[in-house]
Amino acid sequence: MAEEAGDKELEYLRAKKMVELRRKIAAAEKPKPKQASNRDILVSKLRDRGLEVLETAEKYYPEKTALIVEKLAEALKNGSIAGPISGGELYWLFRQLGMPLNIPTSINIEKHGKLVPLTEKLKREE
Repeated sequence: MAEEAGDKELEYLRAKKMVELRRKIAAAEKPKPKQASNRDILVSKLRDRGLEVLETAEKYYPEKTALIVEKLAEALKNGSIAGPISGGELYWLFRQLGMPLNIPTSINIEKHGKLVPLTEKLKREE
């Protein structure tokens, strides 16, 4: 009987240790909240066509754009720049820095509930 009591106590201690180990493993596997990247910070403040301008700039000038994104994110973090940044403002910034961008644009007209490109409308009227 003494052996049975000892076995039960040993079994209890093993189970307790297993529960502890499972808790530690679960805690280690939890994803740690990742810090937002500079690009994510900037993208969260862009409006209108800002993301399109940023992606175009990254395509044409990847290294320079990365540096500009870093500086803009710093300015957003410390409050030097407040509020959203429009696509036009970002486009102007890149042009002022000597980085002209070719952003495709189109003018659409609503006709019978559908958007029709202006060039197509003009072709039909000729």
